[in-house]
Amino acid sequence: RGVRLQATAVIVLTIAEEAAVKHFAPLAAFCLVLTPVLAQAHHSFAAQYDAAKQVTLQGVITKVEWMNPHVYFYVDVADDKGKAVNWAVEGGAPNVLYREGWKPTSLKAGDHVTILGSRAKDGSNQVNALSFKLPDGRCVFAGTSGPGGTGTPNCTVGRR
Repeated sequence: RGVRLQATAVIVLTIAEEAAVKHFAPLAAFCLVLTPVLAQAHHSFAAQYDAAKQVTLQGVITKVEWMNPHVYFYVDVADDKGKAVNWAVEGGAPNVLYREGWKPTSLKAGDHVTILGSRAKDGSNQVNALSFKLPDGRCVFAGTSGPGGTGTPNCTVGRR
């Protein structure tokens, strides 16, 4: 008859390793809980914006939020009756805008801009920007994931 062998693995932790595991476990649990929240916070273009509903906004910057995952510009745009309506304009991530030559001071409150972008599917006053025509007349890419990719020198949608 055969002999049955049984192997038992014993893991021995030093006091320092055991302390590290005790401190790491809550952090690991927190990260597991937070990951879905962060993933949900960052959306795809198609989930929120309609590429077929492009709008051109002309107005005055009221606020700039230069932070991840997207830079937001808030713009007062006159409606049909001349009343200022505030629009939220989503740009790309700060690192993408930096690579495109932007700085946090490229647009400031009070600057007049023209923005080409795709409107929110829910009809709210929110746009995913494709390009910005700056106060000095330059047209710059908005760094977003929307259709068309980049702004061209004459502020028409296209590829560089």
